[in-house]
Amino acid sequence: MNADFSRVLSLLRQEKGISQRKAAAALGISQALLSHYENGIREPGLAFVARACDYYHVSADYLLGRSLNQDGAVIEAGELADASEGREELKGSVMAKFQKKLIVNTASVLFDLLGQTNNKEAVSQAAAYLSGALYQMFRLLYRAAGGNEGYFATDSTGFDMDVMSADMTLARIQYARALADYPGEYPSMDSRSLTDAYPGLSQSMAQVFHSADGRVKQLEEISQSR
Repeated sequence: MNADFSRVLSLLRQEKGISQRKAAAALGISQALLSHYENGIREPGLAFVARACDYYHVSADYLLGRSLNQDGAVIEAGELADASEGREELKGSVMAKFQKKLIVNTASVLFDLLGQTNNKEAVSQAAAYLSGALYQMFRLLYRAAGGNEGYFATDSTGFDMDVMSADMTLARIQYARALADYPGEYPSMDSRSLTDAYPGLSQSMAQVFHSADGRVKQLEEISQSR
């Protein structure tokens, strides 16, 4: 059984808002055994996997980490909704179009959720952070294409010394503070609520998170192997 199983199993229970004892009773096993399953200490049989799927109303592919959608559907580039308002066609590879949809759709969900809070500082700092990342990617492409960097106000020395990353770090700090200081209520953000609120866009968001988690996991494995 892969490592995703234990993580997803625990997450589903937490999103359901129930204790291990209650979930274990409903699934016909002891709390200790469920704890072992959720922590990856022991692997369950197929009978338990089937019961867990029925209990949490998800597919086996989702529970086993084989699909990012709870119904087990596989995402294809042409099936993704596109939150961008522009009508221009993206020239180039299918991969570029696919990645564009993932990023645009995920950003759309983020700013829609932030907009519901009316937390203007959080919105501003989120925009600053993301625009800093886009600035860096675009400028490197601009440089590689032989563009005149006088087009940018920040000189090449400052850019090469990673001043934009410093700006992004500050934006991230201010964003975290704005969220921490927010006195109101946040919208529901468990996976089922997000899927219901953003039926097309949530697929992109799940893919973005999955890819980022995978890259971090690889870094951790490399670090541990040294």
